[in-house]
Amino acid sequence: MRYNKQILAITLAAVLAVPAFPQGKIKNAHSIGRGGKVIFWDDFSGNKLDRSKWTPEVTGSHVNDELQAYVDSASVISFVKGAAAEGASNGALVLSPRYLPGFKTADGKIFDFISGRLNTKDKFDFTYGKAEARIKMVSGSGLWPAWWMLGYPSWPSGGETDIMEFIGEGDWVSSAIHGPNYFGETPFVNRLYFDKKNDATQWHVYAVEWTPERLVFKYDGVTVMRVTKTMVEHYGKWVFTDKQFLILNFAVGGIYPFKVNGVKKPYYGLSEQALELIKKRKAKMMVDWVKVTAYDGK
Repeated sequence: MRYNKQILAITLAAVLAVPAFPQGKIKNAHSIGRGGKVIFWDDFSGNKLDRSKWTPEVTGSHVNDELQAYVDSASVISFVKGAAAEGASNGALVLSPRYLPGFKTADGKIFDFISGRLNTKDKFDFTYGKAEARIKMVSGSGLWPAWWMLGYPSWPSGGETDIMEFIGEGDWVSSAIHGPNYFGETPFVNRLYFDKKNDATQWHVYAVEWTPERLVFKYDGVTVMRVTKTMVEHYGKWVFTDKQFLILNFAVGGIYPFKVNGVKKPYYGLSEQALELIKKRKAKMMVDWVKVTAYDGK
């Protein structure tokens, strides 16, 4: 995902086809991992957002030619339980864009879509460890949910860690990093291609393991990409040495989807199929849980 910037035109040559393995149930997801301690946990088991952990963002800046305005509303940030949670045993967070033509933001901009974006800025952040989330999505070209992290004080000097981005093509998701002199069309981006029977519309655990010298992205425990300090310093400063905070969001259309799907109508980067899913309130990202583990001796 992107923040106050023009997004990448994805470096297609960098993609790597790696098969996804079936994701079984995560046992005791809240337990302390080997050599580590869980420092953040949310399984969205309540009926409302835990605002001691998360802050809903409200659109005040407009980036990446995205089509949505972010709002703090139960119409786009909701919670489900039981059968509606589709396998999330304690319930799930649901981010779901809405079609609302003519929506006007506080700064006078007009949008046809509203959606949700949550962050933990100034509430929870960390340096080094493992950040992971169990997520399920709906496919539709131009839908753009993401699970990622940002550093302080600003972009790109604080670094950006894109743990998972999905632009609606069910057979793949991507990870990336951005920092000074390696942002936008970053050389550090990769895809994982899923098995047809276990694509992005199924539950998967998307994770990054972060140490002082490297970032390793893993989907269902399979390494998708490894970026090291040495690799990055060919382009710019390694800035992944300070705290980052967590972000979950659901964007609609924009430059990243457009660079892949080439769709101009009915909306920039957003297909007719995806538009119909939004209109029928079927477009969604479900989040079972989010966990961050800090490792001993890091």
